[in-house]
Amino acid sequence: MGGPKYPKVVGFDLVQEIGGGAFSTVFRAVNISNQKVAACKVVLLTESTSEKERKNVEKEMRIHSALKQQHILEFLNAVVVELKHKATYIPGIYMLMEFAGGGDLFDKIVPDLGLDQDTAHYFFLQFLSGMHYIHSQGVCHRDLKPENILLDVIGNLKITDFGLSSVFRLKESGKTRALTERCGSLPYVAPELNSDLPYQAEPVDVWGVGVILFTLLAGNTPWDEPTGNSIEFVRYSEGTIFHEVPWNRLPELPLSLIRGLLTIDPAERMTLDDAFRHPWCIRPSQLAGGDPIEVAEMLIKRTRESGDLEIAAPDFAGQAMDVDEDEVMLSSTHHSQFTQTLMLFSQTQAGTRYTPHLTRFYATLAPPLLMTLVTEFLVSANAQCRPIPSARNERGREIYKIRVGGMDRRRERFKGWVEIEQFSYKGTEGSYCLMRRDEGNPISWRQLWKGLVKSDLVGPHVLRR
Repeated sequence: MGGPKYPKVVGFDLVQEIGGGAFSTVFRAVNISNQKVAACKVVLLTESTSEKERKNVEKEMRIHSALKQQHILEFLNAVVVELKHKATYIPGIYMLMEFAGGGDLFDKIVPDLGLDQDTAHYFFLQFLSGMHYIHSQGVCHRDLKPENILLDVIGNLKITDFGLSSVFRLKESGKTRALTERCGSLPYVAPELNSDLPYQAEPVDVWGVGVILFTLLAGNTPWDEPTGNSIEFVRYSEGTIFHEVPWNRLPELPLSLIRGLLTIDPAERMTLDDAFRHPWCIRPSQLAGGDPIEVAEMLIKRTRESGDLEIAAPDFAGQAMDVDEDEVMLSSTHHSQFTQTLMLFSQTQAGTRYTPHLTRFYATLAPPLLMTLVTEFLVSANAQCRPIPSARNERGREIYKIRVGGMDRRRERFKGWVEIEQFSYKGTEGSYCLMRRDEGNPISWRQLWKGLVKSDLVGPHVLRR
């Protein structure tokens, strides 16, 4: 019997939670009959859900479903379960979307290092193509940030999350309108949003494109907010920051493009068409049309060089482990050369699992002891921790969980989970630990993970390649 459950969404069963945000949860969904995998974004409906909140979700679905382009995450279908069915099913709006099997792009970027220029160029051109299409449809995204940029199973960039988007131009008449709503995340919003005046839509997204390019190349955002409250932004506006790290490490051509996209006056700011014509963008891509394995290798090159990959994906080949070889349903049929190279699959006692984040590690300690040390480190790092009562997984093994939240150094809120389960290694009990982000900058989450695995508390017990 049991209580209410998640419904089957047009033939897809929700099988694994893989992410979420402040207002939604994302699941991996599988269709057994046709062997397909999708993502399902769930916005719960409760007695306190307002009509305005419902209309905002309906607007998101209307806009997203109309956008059809190779660099936009495809919207497939939607189902609404009303409150009157709550005895049987969990009420909510269920949005079925393309499954981004490559995970978050920025989850692979080493903090404060970024990507090499050729790899950044390859993904930026895809990003620019997707944004140009969005604007051609009269839509402004208004929430461009790393966590909304994903990769599909063969490494194509996909823009997602249209919850804050708005139509600024009617396709039929070409009539445009200024926007007034203040929204977005502070490190990525344009400076004109600090005013109460209406603003033009396209320049706001162009600014976000510039911040994303900087982040690709530098491994962090340029400032915490584009106001006088940010010392870095003030130095940028005065032109004195360009002799400082990381600005002075950026090559001349992409730096000139970044400065054009991040022109403070929106009337003078570069357009997306200008960006396409910029010398850095018109040069031939060194990776376009290449092997997905080559793209994946370039993407994780600095992750490998930094030593992060040997922690997130140690090589257990030839070592005696108590491992059940069963695969999580359908995961093996959707492994690709790209995702396999990125090591998005981890070995646990329940078999091979898809884990969309590389913020994970294996340790020689038993789960209860590791949980104590992890909690101690997180508290010392000014994160808020709330232990969750342990539960059993599908194989009857105990899973320990910690709810984590806090503010990163850019004053952006993050939320997530630490999940620890038993992992037998060389005949002794160890642990597999996954840090799963729900909300916040993936680069900040990687910084937290790296601080943990390098700490005096946990570092000596971490298994490496």
